[in-house]
This record gives sequence, structure tokens and C-alpha cells, in this order.
Amino acid sequence: MSDPLLAVEEVHVGYGDVPALRGLSVSVAEGETLAVIGANGAGKSTLLKAISGLQPPSAGSIVFDGNDLTYADPKVRFEAGIVQMPGGRSVFPTLTVADCLRLAEWTNRRDREHVAQALVQVHEQFPVLRERATALAGNLSGGEQQMLGLAMAFIAKPRLLMIDELSLGLAPTIVGQLVDIVRDIHAQGTTVIIVEQSVNVALTLADRAVFMEKGEVRFSGPTAELLERTDILRAVFLEGAAQADGPRKRVKASDRIARRDLLTEGPAVLELAGVSVRYGGVHAVNEVSLTVHQDEVVGLIGPNGAGKTTLLDAISGFAPSTSGFVVLQGEDVTSWSPDRRARAGLGRSFQDARIFPSLTVTENLALALERHLEVRDPLACALGLPSVLDSESDAAWKVHELVELLGLGAFRNKFVGELSTGTRRMVDLGMSVAHRPSVLLLDEPSSGIAQRETEALGPVLKRIQAEVGCALLVIEHDMPLITGLADTLIALETGRVIAEGTPDQVIKDHAVVASYLGDNDAAIFRSGKKR
Repeated sequence: MSDPLLAVEEVHVGYGDVPALRGLSVSVAEGETLAVIGANGAGKSTLLKAISGLQPPSAGSIVFDGNDLTYADPKVRFEAGIVQMPGGRSVFPTLTVADCLRLAEWTNRRDREHVAQALVQVHEQFPVLRERATALAGNLSGGEQQMLGLAMAFIAKPRLLMIDELSLGLAPTIVGQLVDIVRDIHAQGTTVIIVEQSVNVALTLADRAVFMEKGEVRFSGPTAELLERTDILRAVFLEGAAQADGPRKRVKASDRIARRDLLTEGPAVLELAGVSVRYGGVHAVNEVSLTVHQDEVVGLIGPNGAGKTTLLDAISGFAPSTSGFVVLQGEDVTSWSPDRRARAGLGRSFQDARIFPSLTVTENLALALERHLEVRDPLACALGLPSVLDSESDAAWKVHELVELLGLGAFRNKFVGELSTGTRRMVDLGMSVAHRPSVLLLDEPSSGIAQRETEALGPVLKRIQAEVGCALLVIEHDMPLITGLADTLIALETGRVIAEGTPDQVIKDHAVVASYLGDNDAAIFRSGKKR
């Protein structure tokens, strides 16, 4: 048997006193596609960082093509052919699309023939990158940014391409396109390691998988065998939530319709009337009208670029409306600033968790409670007056309740920068809940959460809604999650509403199927089993 292209032997990696990889060993043959799967905090992204040199190991060895690169810097590894595509952060947001591609070309500037051929192939596979060549990369949708990141990695001419979360927060049709591109790259002789939360997406790409848990390999073998191992696919977070909430129950269509009818008879807490948002000559949101009633969960679905996040930006005040009205609890807030809308009871989470990495989990949650402190006088705080101590004690107790509600007890004193993507997502959700909103806007709450953990997110959000007493407006690409959670589902395409009704009605709508769902079952139902 020939030597593997990559051999990781007994590697240990830690962040301060927190171990991330515990004597992990894995090998990859040349020309192979390996899927690395596991729960949040399993060490998947840390493994890629150790291989690419971004997080050097404290022990063990990393050998690539017969050369020991254990302590080589990232530049040396890149020149050897190791290229990493980070999850959600693979582009330069302040550069244009054309500049990002030009930067990728620079790494192979002497191989003009490869660069020319790669650009032609990139523009054929991703025509949107040609159309948006002058747009800032940070203004692209999530799917378009993934396309750009993959294009940059392809132009870099990798021998080993490592992709962190290909399907993270993307619409199924976009995932299908990206899967095809990865297949093409692999067919040209590139070895691929893909970190993926979705077992179904991993199955379409790789024949062999490694399942990680707590920094160790728990399973290594054919991906198809992994699908049958439900014992190791159930992540720790899911087990805790499942015990609290019991098994998921399928709601009858008649019961769903009756609940929706009852909710729509209640008071409206958020109303949009003909809201439009334009960027230059582009209609990102076009004459959207919707109503969210008290205690209602409204889901927003649609392909990347449909205007979902822009609509939430318009509601929360981050994107000024060019026409229409936004009414919050009977008050016209169209001209209000984001902070004023927040004080009026509007909560918002973003697709990328916007929290403070240098603070602990409890400190972040306490910071989110600041607006509810009864005493804010700096002098009273400096003197340690009893009223201040009582106020801080109340805040500490509320932080404790939030930690317990979201299952963050094991992370309460850890710095947020040390947490996995999914755990940071839960902290971000906790900060939004601490705000005590009457309407909570959630942008991709399942983004970065492990496939099986996603099943537990629905009950968690239901508990949050019940305890806080707020309505939810949720953008989500995970169809089993959003159809099980939402009372009303709204589908957008090119900034317009194309369907509205119960989830059962909307997902069967022909226009929705054509514009959003496509025909890739493995991608659409990526948090469930293949059909």
C-alpha cells in the first residue's frame, strides 16, 4: 500500500487550558475525498487549522507528501499545495469580486495558462461572479460568498483542498451547485477534505468519513455505514434538549391551520406595508407586505439573493426603506433608528453571530441585559450602593436562567472566541432573548449547528417564545426545521412574496418548488435522512 498524501499522527491542539484535539490521528490518500463530521466543539475546524498551520499542535506530527510540516508556517504549507476555505469567512469583504479573484490569481501569477483557464471555468460555473464583478464581496449573499471563496480556492491550484462547512446556511439549490463544483475540482486530481454538518451533503461528496467527538475520532469508515450509526450521530446538545422536550411530533395539517387561524385573529405586533429597498438600480426588496401576530412564528424562505436578510435589515432599521411602512406594536417606526426600534421591543440576530470574543459567555449575556438594569448611575456603581448590588444580583440571576435555558452550563466561564460556531450561535441567541423583545428576528438560527442538533433547535425556540412571550420572524434554509417550527411560511423570490400560508401549503406551491427547492432531496432535507 502506498503512503498517504496526508498523515496526521497523535496530534494535540489546545486553546489555553482547553483541549481541542486529543491525540487525533487521520490519514488521507491522494485523490480521495474525506468527510469530517461531528458535533459542535468536536474539533473539526481545529483539525483543518492544524493542517494548514493556523493553529500549531503542541504534540504529534503532520506529514504531507512525505515532508514533515508539523511546525511549518502557513506560507510553506500553502506553497506545498495545502489550501483551506474557511467556513463563512473565505472572502475579503472590503474588496470587489474582481479584486478577490485577482488576489487568488497572484499565487499562480507565473502560470498564466492555468490562471486563464481557471478564470474561464469559474465564470462558466458561477456566472453571477461575472455579473457582480464590481460589487464588494461583503455585499454578496451567503451563497454568492461561498461561490467566490470556492472560486478563489480553485484558482489557487490546490493539491489538497480543505473546505469548512460548504452548506453552512445555504439554500438547497445553491448547495447542489457547490457540490457539483467540488466534484469537478476533485475530478481534476485534487484531494479534498470537507468538514460538513450535513451527513447527506457529505454522502454526496465522500465515500469515506471520519466522525469526531471531543477532539477524538469515534468512527472512520464508509460514509454509508456512518448513516446507520445513530448512536454516534446524536450530539450531546441534542440529547439534552431531547430529554427536556421529548420526541418530535408531527403536527396535523388541520391542527396547524386551526392554530394559524386563531393567531391571525389576535393583535398584530409587526406589520409591513409595501416595503421596498433599492441598492442603485437593484430592487433587493420589492413591495413586501406581511403581518406577524402575537405569539406567531413566521418563517421566511427563498433562494440566496431573494432579499430575506435585506428585509430583516429594513425591519430593524439597518437598511432604509425606499418606500412603504414598518409598524411595530401599532407605532410607525419607519423613520426610527435601529437602537430606537430595539428599545421599542424589536430583537435581531444576524447570520454571523455578532458577539464579543474576548468576553466570557456569562459576560456577553450580562452585557445584553444592560438595558434592563434599574440602576445605571456610574457614581452609585463606584460607591457600591445597595441599590446597585441588588440590580446586579438580579442581572446575575437572569444570566443563570439563560444559561440553563440554552444548555450553556459547560461553557459559562469560557471566552466566546474559544467556542465552536454552533455554541457561539447559542450565545448570540441568548443575548437576543436577554433583550426581552416583543418581536424577535432570527437570521439562520441553525447556521453552524450540527445536523442532528438542528432537530433540537425547534423545541428550544418554542421554549424561548413561551418564556419570553414574543413573536418570531425566522429566516431558515433547513426545511424540516422551519416547516416544523413556523405557523406561517412566506416564500420570497427576487425581493417579492411569491407564496404565503401554512408550511404544508407553501412547500407544495409550484412557484416555490421551481424557484427555491429545486430537485435535490439530499440538500433540501439535509437535517433528516435521505428519502
